[in-house]
Amino acid sequence: MSYPKDLRNHLELLENNSKLFRINRPTVLQTELASLVRLQYRGLPEEDRHGFLFENVVDIRGRKYDTRVATGIYASSLQIYALGIGCEPTSKAVQEKWTNAQLNPVEPELVSTGPVQDSVCDGEKLSEDGQGLELMPVPVEVPGYSGQIRTSTQFISKDPETGIRNMGNYSGHIFGKKKLLWEIYGINHGMIHWKAWKKRGKAMPAAIVIGGPPSLFYVAASRLPYGVDELSVAGGFGGEAIDLVKCKTVDIEVPAQAEFIIEGLVSTEYMEPGNAFGEYTGYLATDILPRPIFEVTAVTSRRNPIYVHIVSQFPPSESSKVGQIASENILFKFLSHDCKLPGVLDVAWHEMSQRQWCVIKVKKINNAQPWQILNCAAGYESRWGKFYIVVDADIDPRSLDSVIWALSWRVQPARDIRTITGKIPGLDLSAFRPDDSKEEKEFPGGVGSSGLLIDATIKYPYPPTSLPKKEFMEKALDIWKELKLPELNLIEPWYGYPLGYWPKECAEDAELVLRGEHYKVGDRLAKQRRKV
Repeated sequence: MSYPKDLRNHLELLENNSKLFRINRPTVLQTELASLVRLQYRGLPEEDRHGFLFENVVDIRGRKYDTRVATGIYASSLQIYALGIGCEPTSKAVQEKWTNAQLNPVEPELVSTGPVQDSVCDGEKLSEDGQGLELMPVPVEVPGYSGQIRTSTQFISKDPETGIRNMGNYSGHIFGKKKLLWEIYGINHGMIHWKAWKKRGKAMPAAIVIGGPPSLFYVAASRLPYGVDELSVAGGFGGEAIDLVKCKTVDIEVPAQAEFIIEGLVSTEYMEPGNAFGEYTGYLATDILPRPIFEVTAVTSRRNPIYVHIVSQFPPSESSKVGQIASENILFKFLSHDCKLPGVLDVAWHEMSQRQWCVIKVKKINNAQPWQILNCAAGYESRWGKFYIVVDADIDPRSLDSVIWALSWRVQPARDIRTITGKIPGLDLSAFRPDDSKEEKEFPGGVGSSGLLIDATIKYPYPPTSLPKKEFMEKALDIWKELKLPELNLIEPWYGYPLGYWPKECAEDAELVLRGEHYKVGDRLAKQRRKV
């Protein structure tokens, strides 16, 4: 399948696969754009979601932008995500791509020039009306509640001692023509770099990437281990190096094919409080915490650039989908390749849970194996996971119906559920009040957070599932298609199968019934008549 090397190539793929809406009517940034796109996440099944390209963008004061706005184009659905890495739209195909990219990263390549520097705005020009950050048509994400506008995209920084690069998806809250506040939490890798620069008493050089190839967004949204270059893993998706160019004003390398680059210095001396904005939990973030100041030194772009807006806030969204897929595949590789645990078949994070509900599908070897997997999974990331569940190979980890079936009939709470503590609550409002102090929220010393580990596997042989055998259901499926009945989306289990306990007499009786000889069953049972 085709692999998109830049944003424009990806938009072509979306359009060719009927996954792009072009909007030509004038669309107001502050009130209409995000609201219109949000409707598809609240009213359409995932497979019907599209990317949007707004070609006639205006602001509330009547300014018309030459720059177009693309949104929902990276991760609105599994189908769109798969187009971004050039594979079939199945969880298995995406898993194979992710595993290969992590095991076979490709180092980025430094080139002398790139289209992202076709236009350069720096120096005094940054302060002119319509220049600097005002070049970009940034939508208001939650009209009526947002207290700012922001970029939500890839930030690149370096460790001053080792040169280790980090590319993470963070947001920049725009409060001036050349000033952003960097939205980042203290345990993120970018903050490790910031602290190293602070120790040296110097501002931290950084760059913000807007409109890169999809693989950049996918790896930046993951929780790769510290020291792993996200740009190398991004190269692993396509099997070739990502081209980088040196920034014009700071010592950072950035993707040459991006649409915009914001260059700047992050102060390690001063911070300023932010304001309310929509968070990925589905609630407004209202804590006015101090955030590092990002002083813009240049804005570079392609000719006729396209601004990319990432749909986040209330799940489902691009943010929740990209986080779900990245988390699934990072944890799968960790368990199966790094921990070398046998029998791990799949990892599924439910999209609405935002990395709180994890189901791991295993080919069970013994009754100790689920706990080994659960303990390793819960230990990977301190902020991930309130509920970790291990299920058997016959359970679909992405089907809530299937998982609830396993929880209901394969779990004894006193035996199969354990509570763990020592997690970091992050943005989990259930752990603290919104107006609690920063010290009360932090861990250790503050509230901390907890989680559940659940072994939802069968502990001993069970009778078969109470559905027709596979051969009969497959015949029924052929008849269904022959009759041109509505298309089915079958969930597991959709046919019956044995689970280890099926007495010989029961099997023989079932065969008699299939032959229409059910009276013989009655005759056998009649021999067991007794007086009461």
